[in-house]
Amino acid sequence: MTRGNQREIDRARAQARAEKNAGKKKEKGDGNQAQKLSNKKEADAEIMRKKQQAAAEKAAAQQAGK
Repeated sequence: MTRGNQREIDRARAQARAEKNAGKKKEKGDGNQAQKLSNKKEADAEIMRKKQQAAAEKAAAQQAGK
């Protein structure tokens, strides 16, 4: 091996870094992406239902006016 024990040293350093950062909270993203996505989908669906209802009422009023 040309690297000698450098791999072992690097593994030990990586393990030490992992243990040091294990308790820290990730700052990017909070892990609730799935919950946020489902909430957004529900909100968007409600908006679309309101739009469809308004369009149906408009169409019904237009048919009644003829």
